[in-house]
Amino acid sequence: MIKNPDMLEQFEREIIKKERLSFEQASALFEAMWQEGVDLGVLPPRDPLEGIDVDIRIARILNCLKKS
Repeated sequence: MIKNPDMLEQFEREIIKKERLSFEQASALFEAMWQEGVDLGVLPPRDPLEGIDVDIRIARILNCLKKS
């Protein structure tokens, strides 16, 4: 369990500042993660629209919160 979430968040921000990726590095990382998903059999999804109704409900809720 995380005992000090503020300290963890600060640590994560410092790491992100230090480790900026170039477009090429980010693309290579994405491609490697995508290939791992394909190798595990979870990508590409069988039905790309599966679960879209849940995503739409969450988006509507978040958009309402954003306005108020």
